[in-house]
Amino acid sequence: MKIHVKVPATTANLGPGFDALGLTLNLWNEAEFQCTDDSDQIAVSVQGEGIEKLPQNEENAIAQAALMIYDLAGKSCPGLRIECLNRIPLGSGMGSSSAAMLTGMLGANGLLGNPFTDEEILKLAIETEGHPDNVAPAMLGGLVASIVHNERVFSMRLPTKANHGPIHATVVLPDFEFPTQTARALLPKTVERSEAIFNLSRVVLVTEALRTGNMELLGIAMKDSLHQPYRLPLIPGAIDALKAGKDAGASAVALSGAGPSLIAFSPKEDPVIGAAMEAAFATADLDVRIFELGTSYEGAEVTIVG
Repeated sequence: MKIHVKVPATTANLGPGFDALGLTLNLWNEAEFQCTDDSDQIAVSVQGEGIEKLPQNEENAIAQAALMIYDLAGKSCPGLRIECLNRIPLGSGMGSSSAAMLTGMLGANGLLGNPFTDEEILKLAIETEGHPDNVAPAMLGGLVASIVHNERVFSMRLPTKANHGPIHATVVLPDFEFPTQTARALLPKTVERSEAIFNLSRVVLVTEALRTGNMELLGIAMKDSLHQPYRLPLIPGAIDALKAGKDAGASAVALSGAGPSLIAFSPKEDPVIGAAMEAAFATADLDVRIFELGTSYEGAEVTIVG
């Protein structure tokens, strides 16, 4: 028996929704899991993103997540082969680490006959990752809001039916290393009341804009005072690229997650937006990769293959 797992990319924060909002993007990592006769041997093959960086043994993040599930289920892991096709760039702000964790957990859970429910897998992944803004939409699909209550995380998929039309996302990834740990360390431990109010008032309108597809409202609401002012200046060319995307016709532009990617939203695909942002990064001597993506209402998928 083989277990096939698909997990999507995600974009978190969405401007004012710091650590609370996440949205699924139509870019998918895939992996196939199979038990082998090589007892305790874990082999991981990688194609696509990270092929030259990721370990191809039990040190791989997907393998580590799979082993966690075996351990929690009280089962010893037999020989295991994991074949990965990665499309989500590493360290991009598009949820690659969350995707890897969910992939490993769901693959192992499938091989074991699903001893854990999807809700239990999501809870475990959030506890392991430390924050839900990428993990929850990757698991559930669509636009997801999350809160912490009495040390428990509650995540809910919000409606995103675009009454005004479809929503397109242009993700521009500069060739700049900006680890999430570094990005988090930049943030102040306390904020002014006015800054909190600034974000609270706008995050409600961002969810409404995504629900209705109102791109004008999205452009007005997608501003932030809690994380972008501290992160954008440290990504060369990012401030100019954000402005260039807006000037080129994007309805809204924001950091994707902690960065370094920027995500520009528009009613339809428009190469001019990505080209303008690319030119802005070029003035800072940074090359970029551009991803033209739709949003997805579907989350992680697990299927049995043979």
